[in-house]
Amino acid sequence: MPGWRSRWRLVLLNALTCGLEICLAAGITYVPPLLLEAGVQERYMTMVLGVGPVLGLLFIPLIGSASDQCSSSYGRRRPFLWLLSLGVLLALLIIPHADLLAARLAWGGHALQVGFLIFGVVLLDFCGQVCFTPLEALLSDLYRDQEDLAFSMFSFMVSLGGCVGYLLPALDWSRGLLSVYLGGQAECLFTILILIFVSSVLVTMKASEEPARPGGGAEGSLEAGGPGAGGGPPRSSSSSSCCGAARCKLRAMRSLPLLCLLRTCCSMTPAIYRSYCHVPAVMRQLCAAQLCSWVAVMSFMLFYTDFVGEGLYQGVPSAPPGSASRERYDEGIRMGSLGLFLQCATSTFFSLVMSRLVRRLGSRWVYLSSMASFTLSAAVICLSESVALVTLMSALTGYAYATLQTLPYTLTCHYHKEKELYMAKRKTKSLHASGVAEKRDLPHVTTGYAEAGLNGHAYFGPGGSGSYAGPNGQNGSSKGPARGGGVEPEEPEEPEGVFEKRGVGLDFAILDSTFLLSQVFPTLFMGLIVQLVQSVTAYMACSVVFGCLAVGLANRIVFEQRDLKS
Repeated sequence: MPGWRSRWRLVLLNALTCGLEICLAAGITYVPPLLLEAGVQERYMTMVLGVGPVLGLLFIPLIGSASDQCSSSYGRRRPFLWLLSLGVLLALLIIPHADLLAARLAWGGHALQVGFLIFGVVLLDFCGQVCFTPLEALLSDLYRDQEDLAFSMFSFMVSLGGCVGYLLPALDWSRGLLSVYLGGQAECLFTILILIFVSSVLVTMKASEEPARPGGGAEGSLEAGGPGAGGGPPRSSSSSSCCGAARCKLRAMRSLPLLCLLRTCCSMTPAIYRSYCHVPAVMRQLCAAQLCSWVAVMSFMLFYTDFVGEGLYQGVPSAPPGSASRERYDEGIRMGSLGLFLQCATSTFFSLVMSRLVRRLGSRWVYLSSMASFTLSAAVICLSESVALVTLMSALTGYAYATLQTLPYTLTCHYHKEKELYMAKRKTKSLHASGVAEKRDLPHVTTGYAEAGLNGHAYFGPGGSGSYAGPNGQNGSSKGPARGGGVEPEEPEEPEGVFEKRGVGLDFAILDSTFLLSQVFPTLFMGLIVQLVQSVTAYMACSVVFGCLAVGLANRIVFEQRDLKS
């Protein structure tokens, strides 16, 4: 396939990525004024905005792993994309029309209007955030050998969606004909968001054709036991027709996305959370660095406009409208919005060149340099009083934003392609103590040996070095003697399938959970910290602290095989 065709298909596949980010950026930006106008107090408003991420933390591992196990005829990922997209669409319809929905009910009132509005906000935030997980898994399924290109385009579309999403609420829609016809600024804005989102969903679903799951589809499992599959005698025509009707009915039930979701989630819930608690070491190290990195970036993004309005412009948000203090604050908010827009624009550029940077400089250098530049930029913002310099530094933080949207997912795909190296089961130390030689440059282990049970495993002892046990217990790396003439029997290990049977959707869900946690932590603690120190500079100071932690933890990430030995 020519390069331009592959890139064009990636753009089409990521249309939903862009549409989701537009709706989240524009919708969540416009929601706080709607909540305040409806009479919700500011402290409760922040709690409402935190409900969606908290629900996402509970359901993302379930949905991510269930998509790995789904056997719908629509594919593994698309049923979840359809259902979550339906939730986003429903939220976009509810939020601007909460007052009309409450008025149509005879027992409705102002409390019901607020209830509809809060429900729409939580639904938009929850479904929009969670929908990224099956979308990332779909890209991993379709581009198994080109993950860097796929997730670079994913990051580009997220950044592009953020640019458009931040610009839409800033435009004055109240004077247009569409706004007059629909009834106001909010109705016009959310109608445009609905049109954009529906178009993006249809484009992505049309462009995505998931590969058949080996032995996992509903049709395959049914046909395997059908007439002619085995050596049994042929059945009568009546029983054959009855069985055929039963198979058709079961196939129809299994093809329904909702039934697939419910059936898979109910059957997989205990195993999902066991796997969620038994995370491989490489994923633990990656998630720890990712969590600190996202906390640093989200602390910056969530409170940057308020920092500019109160810290640089010395404005007062609670001042009466029209006063000098309030005007300075509003001007600072506009300048802060410009800084976030420039951040998205910078992120868009780095997303386009990310794969080239990784090929030339390596994943480790790109990750460390992005977080180091972010920490330095946040430190300059803390200390500087120049609006121009602060705006320039905010634009440079887009490098880290693009990196966090790309590298962790490509690394996770790399881990899953070589599970025998990176996600091997925990073995006893007796293997290396018994004289089994270490293999310094272990090649890719074939899937034939990977599925050979005890006859073919990659072993990792202390220090992370690997040795290979080939068929019949022979060592594939060296012919060094073992105690007693061979490899000793293995001691009891963790339950079968804890690591090897992990799906990429579950690990993507864990990565996305770090993003959701990074939104919960600042909203819970930042207000208290600022209240204690009596300065909004604490927002940027926290970004600096977590940025330094992220740089330290990033040194422990396993970027390549040789990092397992360090």
